[in-house]
Amino acid sequence: MFTRQQAKLKPFLLVADLLLVWAAFGLAYLIRQNLPLERAFFLTAPVRALLLLTGMAAWVLAGMWVRAYDEILATRPLRILARTFQQCAIAVTALVFVEYTQRLDLSRPFLGLWAVLAFLLLGAGRLLTRSVYRRWAGATADRRFVYIAGTADTALRLARMVEQSGRYGLELAGFLAKEPGQVELSRTYPVHAFSELPRLLETRVVDDLLFAVDSQQLSELEELLLLCEEEGVRTRFHLGFLPHLHSRVGLEWLEGEPLLTFSGAPHDDFRLLMKRVMDIALAGAALLLLWPALIVIAVLIRATSPGPAIFRQVRCGLNGRRFVLYKFRTMVADAEARKAELAHLNVKKTAFKIPNDPRVTPLGRWLRKLSLDELPQLWNVLKGEMSLVGPRPPVPEEVERYERWQRRRLRMRPGLTCLWTLAGRDSLDFDEWMRLDLEYIDRWSLMLDVEIILRTIPRVLFGRGAN
Repeated sequence: MFTRQQAKLKPFLLVADLLLVWAAFGLAYLIRQNLPLERAFFLTAPVRALLLLTGMAAWVLAGMWVRAYDEILATRPLRILARTFQQCAIAVTALVFVEYTQRLDLSRPFLGLWAVLAFLLLGAGRLLTRSVYRRWAGATADRRFVYIAGTADTALRLARMVEQSGRYGLELAGFLAKEPGQVELSRTYPVHAFSELPRLLETRVVDDLLFAVDSQQLSELEELLLLCEEEGVRTRFHLGFLPHLHSRVGLEWLEGEPLLTFSGAPHDDFRLLMKRVMDIALAGAALLLLWPALIVIAVLIRATSPGPAIFRQVRCGLNGRRFVLYKFRTMVADAEARKAELAHLNVKKTAFKIPNDPRVTPLGRWLRKLSLDELPQLWNVLKGEMSLVGPRPPVPEEVERYERWQRRRLRMRPGLTCLWTLAGRDSLDFDEWMRLDLEYIDRWSLMLDVEIILRTIPRVLFGRGAN
């Protein structure tokens, strides 16, 4: 199934969410008013309007966050319901926050009813949409007939995918190649010669032509491409012959000029903006709550060892941009000057790490154990140089020793924690550390960030894996 088929459902799902959340609000309000509870329930018109608009916005934004509108057609029903549940949980949390900040004093049964009814209506609506679309797309009048140019392994693999998408309205009609023949898959398909394409366009229904040929052969098919453009036939190209194993592919325009874009890291502007908003909100809140503790730690550092309380070091950030990273000083003041004489104790292949480093102060060892030395980096997060979750920012000398495959970790904004924190932190070897950072980049989502943050907190509190 083509992503275009799923994408065209997204506006419908957004509008449906707004209407269903509105309906859930009305039903919850009606039910709560008629419940035989001790406390009467009533909302003034302005409060009702504020709550409803806030709720509708919260549900839609939460749905975008958890990708509830993506791949509805291909996702399993349980996965659809799980994402719907996540969406409702986040939306209700936002409503509770609004209630607290605006002092609305809402009824808890009402919020619970709204959440449950919204989950039931949204979940049922999405499953119904999935079922109805399959029936509509599978109707003979709306089926799209697909021809595939090429008969190599890649073309056959794509052909099987088209066969599997029959319930979504796609039908494999045949192949094109240099010589005519037949291809055996779930049934026998005709292979037409490239020269027969003009006749096929005149006598057969050709909705889509998918080119799955190598780059050399593609250049020989220019006339066929021009013919398809003249006839208005939709053409697609499989880009497997291009060496971009991890990249996400998209088409962008520069002043009207088409550009095929490959990105080795997440590039969804909306979700990256949401990640940045989350960084600012959480880092700002943490600094407001922890500033007394930060002052106490700074005073203790100054009182127990000579030197400044804050250690500053140049690190490499997004795409290699250099910035000054802030940490509480955990080593003696001349630690950097003594680095060369202790190089023989280094246990990491590329990074510099010494077990039981003699330069670490007694207080510094305790700060490291609880990761309290990292707290000043919340300021780096607020400035946009770092994120709460992401690969750790390396020093420039370390980056100079990277192997080429390791440099891709610089394509994501560095963070305070990541997958390596959950896997063992300082106990990992360097290559495993790099592999986990790249896995994070390839798997990244907002929910993965939330999961990492929630799982990091207990590990940090109990000092697991830190030296």
